[in-house]
Amino acid sequence: MTYFDDFLVDSMDELIDMINGLGFVPFFENDIEGFSLEEHITQACWYTGSDPWEAWWWKGPVIQKTKCAYGKFLRNKAMYISAKWFPDFANFRRDGYDFDARFEDGLASYDDRYLFELIDENSPILSKPLKRLGNYGKGGRKGFDSSITRLQKQCYVITNDFKFATDKQGNEYGWGIAEYTTPEKFFGKKFTDKVYKRTPEESYEKVFKHFKKILPGVEDKWIEKILK
Repeated sequence: MTYFDDFLVDSMDELIDMINGLGFVPFFENDIEGFSLEEHITQACWYTGSDPWEAWWWKGPVIQKTKCAYGKFLRNKAMYISAKWFPDFANFRRDGYDFDARFEDGLASYDDRYLFELIDENSPILSKPLKRLGNYGKGGRKGFDSSITRLQKQCYVITNDFKFATDKQGNEYGWGIAEYTTPEKFFGKKFTDKVYKRTPEESYEKVFKHFKKILPGVEDKWIEKILK
C-alpha cells in the first residue's frame, strides 16, 4: 500500500499533480512495488507500440512546467523530484560537497570532472553536441554513459529538457534527446540558498521521513536501499 495507489495518471496534468503531491515519482518499476509512474498510468499513455507514447513525450514539458528535477537518481533509473524536495535530496547525495570540493578531496575522477565542467560551461546542452564537444565516441574519449549516470546519481547534473528530431516536414519523431544542465543553473538561488542549509545527515532524515509517509508499510531497509 502506498499513497501512489490514489493516483491513476491519464494526462500530463495528472502526472504534474502526482509530482507536486508526492515529491518523488520514479518513472519505471523498481524494488518497491507500486512506487512508479509505470504502475500508475493508463496503458494508452504508456507504451502502445505506436507514436506518440505520451509518458515519454510529456517528460520535457513536465520538467519545464513544474521546474522539477529529472534524472537517473534511483539506482540508475529515472525519477522526477519536485523543486521542494530536491535540495535536501541533493545535499545528502552529494554528502555536503559541491563538485570542486569533492574533486579536491579525491572523491571524483578526472573523467567525471571533465564531463561536469563541459556541462557546467555549456549548459544547457543536448547529449549529441555534448559528446561531440567532449570528443566522446569512436577513436575518442570513453566512459560517457558511466560518468553522466554517476553525475546524475550524485545530483551534480540533471535533465533540463528533451528535444525531438524532426523530419523534412517539421514533424517530430523518435525518442527525445536529453538536454543536460546543473541544478545550480536550472534552479538558481532557489537551489543554491537551500542545498547546504542542513547537514547531509539532517537532509537524509528529512527525506527518509517523507518516504515513510508516502510509502506506508514499506520496510525501512527497502527505503534505505533506494535512497543510498
